[in-house]
Amino acid sequence: MVTLAQQLEQLVSLGILVVGVALATLSAMAYRRERDRRMLLVSGAYGLFAVYGLVVFLEYFVVAYLGYQTVELLEHGSAVLILVGLLAFFVALRK
Repeated sequence: MVTLAQQLEQLVSLGILVVGVALATLSAMAYRRERDRRMLLVSGAYGLFAVYGLVVFLEYFVVAYLGYQTVELLEHGSAVLILVGLLAFFVALRK
């Protein structure tokens, strides 16, 4: 049984996935138009956010196959993607 908190986590993660993919796509299109490497870096950062959203969204679907401990490790470990994405934004702003 999935609790309300877990449903909320999945819904928010789905939103992160959708918005991350949309912004990564728009940033990649801007890179193709402008040829500014910073936009490519920003696109990659948004892509990392999208991957994080995907991992958290799929958590409750794959727990039966991978086991609870493995899924929790993947979910919490994927928070590194957020850290790297934020650092990528910082690097893009500094250039």
